Amino acid sequence: MAISKKPKKSKYEYVEANQSYRKRVKGPEGKFVALYGKTAGELTAKIRQFKEEMKNRPDPNDPLVNDYIDQWFRLNTGGLTEETQASYKRAIELHIKPFTEGKTMSEIYKNDIKTIVAAVADKSDTLHNTTFMLLKRIFTSAFDNGLIEENPCPVMHNGGNEAPERSALNDDQVNILMNAIKDCPPYLFCMIGLYAGLRIEEILGLKWDCVHLDEPPHIDVRRASRFKDSKPVVTDRLKSKAARRTIPIPNQLTDCLKAEKANSTSDFVIHAPNGDPLSKTQLRRMWTYIERRRAKERIYYRYADGKKTAFKVEAKLGTKAKRGGYTYCLDFDVTPHILRHTYITNLLLGGVDIKTVQYLAGHEKSKTTLEIYSHLTYNRPEELHAKINAAF
Repeated sequence: MAISKKPKKSKYEYVEANQSYRKRVKGPEGKFVALYGKTAGELTAKIRQFKEEMKNRPDPNDPLVNDYIDQWFRLNTGGLTEETQASYKRAIELHIKPFTEGKTMSEIYKNDIKTIVAAVADKSDTLHNTTFMLLKRIFTSAFDNGLIEENPCPVMHNGGNEAPERSALNDDQVNILMNAIKDCPPYLFCMIGLYAGLRIEEILGLKWDCVHLDEPPHIDVRRASRFKDSKPVVTDRLKSKAARRTIPIPNQLTDCLKAEKANSTSDFVIHAPNGDPLSKTQLRRMWTYIERRRAKERIYYRYADGKKTAFKVEAKLGTKAKRGGYTYCLDFDVTPHILRHTYITNLLLGGVDIKTVQYLAGHEKSKTTLEIYSHLTYNRPEELHAKINAAF
């Protein structure tokens, strides 16, 4: 049997047990790591590669921004609703991370933050403010934990495009809408939105045990139904503490709910055919009863010989649809939020004081109610004139 010759003396330690060369080099956090190679040249190449990786390895005290963002998100968003988490995640992935890719925390300066914020300046004010808020919280956390010596986020400033002013439905529009969808699936949903002002998730999560039709008739807002992968998830987690409220309801809604309850076999006021809360798909399908009646231009597509061709159809106000037998009678927008907006507007125009409106709307701060709706109470010359004369 041939005995293997011991290689010539090398600057590396030779290990007889596995007939390879070994070198201990300093690794992460000062600990030594053993590297092996069958030949001295192979080991030399491995050492060179290891040192290169160590150079590019982020300092644990100065992590990559995107790694820190992921860690911050895991630790700080657990108590938020899934919708809010998803909204924050989109803002981070689409509007923050592309600008911070490959950079460490210490490499972010005020101008970097301004660049990120400027990129969303032409977006909605909500997206702009959300993006800046996330940057502020992420880098403030890093500053508080001693990862950076200076917080690069400048003072908050206004930006983004203001959302178009929402128009509440007037009395005529409410009558047209409710007559158009009488005996249709969205009728009860719209009644609750118009006469109780519930948010969409509050309507979908409303159960009969929270609807009290004896004197005085009222609704307790205690649950919300939100969507996860388009499926409904009903919880007692509301938008805020202020969202947990008791709302007196007017006669027209009381009568409507009494008629519905007499025939209902579901725990939910608004429900699917099997009695479960609506899924996202079922909600959209229900809303098509309203959208179909909108008088507006529609775009359809034809497919012929493998080609897709668009063509327009003008649904004129007052004309009848070729299919379905309904009339195009709505020349105004209708969304679940517009129904709630109409409810709050009518309260204010009816003389209800701002603190009561704040409570009924479920706003956490009266400032929210004032900022959105103050023009309704302070932009009525006929009333202001009398008040000014009384003041002087």
